[in-house]
Amino acid sequence: MARPPPGAQANVGRRLAAGARAAHAPREKERRTKKTKAWRSLLIGGEPSLARCPTMARWSPASDNEVMTSFSLKRYAWLSIGAALATIALKGSAWLITGSVGLLSDALESLVNLAGAGMALAMLSIAERPEDEGHAFGHGKAEYFSSGFEGLLILVAAAAIALTAVERLLNPQPLEQLGVGLAVSVVAALINLAVGRVLLRAGSRYRSITLEADGQHLLTDVWTSIGVIAGVGAVALTGWLWLDPTLALLVAANIVWTGWGLLRRSTSGLMDGGVPPEQHARLVAVLERYRALGIDYHALRTREAGARSFVSLHVLVPGAWTVARGHQLVEELDRDIRHELPHATVFTHLEPLEDPASQEDIGLDR
Repeated sequence: MARPPPGAQANVGRRLAAGARAAHAPREKERRTKKTKAWRSLLIGGEPSLARCPTMARWSPASDNEVMTSFSLKRYAWLSIGAALATIALKGSAWLITGSVGLLSDALESLVNLAGAGMALAMLSIAERPEDEGHAFGHGKAEYFSSGFEGLLILVAAAAIALTAVERLLNPQPLEQLGVGLAVSVVAALINLAVGRVLLRAGSRYRSITLEADGQHLLTDVWTSIGVIAGVGAVALTGWLWLDPTLALLVAANIVWTGWGLLRRSTSGLMDGGVPPEQHARLVAVLERYRALGIDYHALRTREAGARSFVSLHVLVPGAWTVARGHQLVEELDRDIRHELPHATVFTHLEPLEDPASQEDIGLDR
């Protein structure tokens, strides 16, 4: 049997793939047509029907809160406490062995880690409480007290490090047993690196600013340790004692930046800062899809409270619509918003498009 010419098999493969795409195209077009008809049926006319709403069919009420209530985040705070205790012991031993003020600054920062982890445990315990009569929007803002407290402790530790470093610059002292001290400090840095990455992943997954702040601080501590180790090693190689306290001053400046960042984020949360820009853009994209179909909106406001976001807006529909039809529309809108922002609680106010009074209640003090 004659062999096919070179490239013939590849051509056959491309023709088969093109045929598969062509066969799939009508089904995809039909699916999109059905979805568009369902939207138009809801927005233009007909009785409301849950089965005809494309988003309702795929949305599950339990899915929105599954991550937030699946288990307690306090286990991560306990992990952070354990890491802080271990690194305090290791870095304190390294400082006692070497007499390095840089290693002392590293040990002091671990004390801050311990205090911050303790505060995180307390605030996470409060944040996990369900809403009650006195706190109808939940207790999520308690997390901002934890991150703010940790930021303040970082600034205090930076001041203490700077004072100690200046004193050592004025009165240099030789370092001893550098090899042992550096080895111990490396082990402590590896512990912080592992725990910090775990906290960052958990903070991102569960939208916890407390865990994110603790994780970022631990990773900053890792870079601080790397800098200190490099400085102590440089002293061992060059004999220049001024390198150790100089590096300690740089460490102090670095953790001042970290502390300021935590204070800024905490203040924004306590001051009802809005959702991040990328989330706000996704929210507006959802609303613009409705606007293209004749459903207007205004008075859009957002804020964050720990792991939860809050969205409020006014939805303007034709005045001839029935209450049931308007309610069906805002239920669909609510679910589309929560599909994009899964941890959002949405408040909508329904208004008639034709009523001039609908344009007079946009401000907070209407």
